[in-house]
Amino acid sequence: MDCLLVHHWFDHESRKANLMWEGAFRSLAAGALVGAMLLSGAAVTRAHTNAALPFAGQTITVAWAGPPPPKADLDRFTAQTGAKVQWVTLGWDALQTKITAAVQAHAYFADVTDVDWSRVGQYYLLKWFVPLNKYFDLSTLKDVPQLSSFIYNGQLVGMPADSSFTVTTINTAMLKKAGITTLPATFAEYTTDLKQLQAKGVSAHPLDIPLQAAEGLSTYWYQVTAAMGGTMLDKAHKPLFTNPNSAGYKALAWIVNAYKTGLVPKANITMLDGQAQQGEMALGRVASVFSDYSGNVGSLYNIPGQSKVINQVRYLPIPGVKGTAPNLGNPDGMGIPMTARNVAAGAAFIKWFDDAHNQALWSGLNGSKDVIVGFTLPMRLSSLEMLIKANKIQQGDLLLSMLEHHAQAAFPTGIPPWYNQFSAAVNTNIHSAALGSESVQAAAQAIAQTVNSLQ
Repeated sequence: MDCLLVHHWFDHESRKANLMWEGAFRSLAAGALVGAMLLSGAAVTRAHTNAALPFAGQTITVAWAGPPPPKADLDRFTAQTGAKVQWVTLGWDALQTKITAAVQAHAYFADVTDVDWSRVGQYYLLKWFVPLNKYFDLSTLKDVPQLSSFIYNGQLVGMPADSSFTVTTINTAMLKKAGITTLPATFAEYTTDLKQLQAKGVSAHPLDIPLQAAEGLSTYWYQVTAAMGGTMLDKAHKPLFTNPNSAGYKALAWIVNAYKTGLVPKANITMLDGQAQQGEMALGRVASVFSDYSGNVGSLYNIPGQSKVINQVRYLPIPGVKGTAPNLGNPDGMGIPMTARNVAAGAAFIKWFDDAHNQALWSGLNGSKDVIVGFTLPMRLSSLEMLIKANKIQQGDLLLSMLEHHAQAAFPTGIPPWYNQFSAAVNTNIHSAALGSESVQAAAQAIAQTVNSLQ
C-alpha cells in the first residue's frame, strides 16, 4: 500500500513539476535535472513519513471480551503507527457467536478479535482466520509458553494475548475470621474449610461457581476433574466420566452438591464467570473461587474502586486429592478474521498488544492506572519477570512456577475437533443438574451421548 501511495504521489508531482519547470526554464536538460532532483528528495521525504506512520488514516476495529487498554495507551499506538483503534467490548460467549455469524456470512466484523485456545483447530480447518506466520517470527517467541496452543499444522492461527490458566483464589482474612490458620493443601481440606466458613457465619455462601450454561462452567468442571485426578476424554476422545468412581463424575457431583447445599449462592445459577468474580469475590460475598483466572488478584481483587477485598485474596496451589493438582491452561489469543479490512494494521496492533512492556503495564507494572481490569497474566515470561523484579505482582514467584511447571492443556491428549458441541453439552447438563432438572447420573450420560454421537 505504501509503495502505491508513493507511486501515485510521484506521478502527480511529476506532472506538476514538468509544468512548473517548463515555464521557468527553456532548457529541457536543465529542467529535467532540477525536476528529478526535487522529485527524488520529495519522494524520500514522503517514504520516510509513511515508514514512520505506515497506517495513517486507517481505523481498525478490535472486538474483545473485556475492557480496552487505557485511552492514553491506545493513543500511543496511534502516534506510533497512524492507525486509530475502535474497541468493541462483548461478553465472551456473545463474542464467539458474533465471530461465527460474521465469518459464515462473509461479512466484515472486526480487524482483530478473539482466538480462543479451544477454537484454534476449528478456525484452521475452516480457514476463518488469516495465518500470522508472515507477521511473526516464531523462533523469536521463546518466552511465550502457551504459543503452541495457537499453532495448528505449523500455521499460526492467532497470537496469545495472555497466559491465562486456572488457579484457586482464597480470602485469607475470611479464613482467619473462621479460625482457619492453615491453608488447605488437598481437595478434602478445601471442602472442609468451605463448610467451616459457612458454619462460623463468616460467609453464608463461601464458594463461587458460575452456573450459567456457558464456557466458564465447562472450564470449571475441567479443573475440578483435574483436581480429582483425572481428565474428561481418553486418547480416542471417548468419555471417561460416566462411572461414579471416575474423576469427572465426582467433579460433576461435587459442583451440583455445592450448589444444592448452599455453599454456592443461589444467584449463581444465572451468573457467568466474570460476573461472579467481579460481583461476589471482589466484593467479599464469597471466600473462594476454585477455578479462578490467573492475574485476577492484581487486576481485579486489589484494584481500588473495583474491589472491597484489597490485599485479602491470595493464590493457592490447586488442591488435589493427594496434594497439588495441575493448573489448566485457557489462554485467549488475538487473530485477524478473513473478512478483515485492514490486515497489516491489525497485525501491527497484535504486535503492539503483545509487546513485553505493554503486557507488564496492563498487569500492574506502573500501578493500577494502566491495568486492564480482568486481565489475567502477561503472555510473556519476560513480562512476568518484570513484574516480579519490580515487586508489582502478588505471589509472582508462585505464578511463574505454575506457568512454567504446572500449567497444562485441559485436554492433554488433544482437544477434540468438535469441542464447541462438547462444551455446550457439558455446561447445559451441569446447569440442568444444579437446577434439579436432571440427576448427576443423567447429566453425565447426556454429555457422554453427545460425545459418542460426535465421534
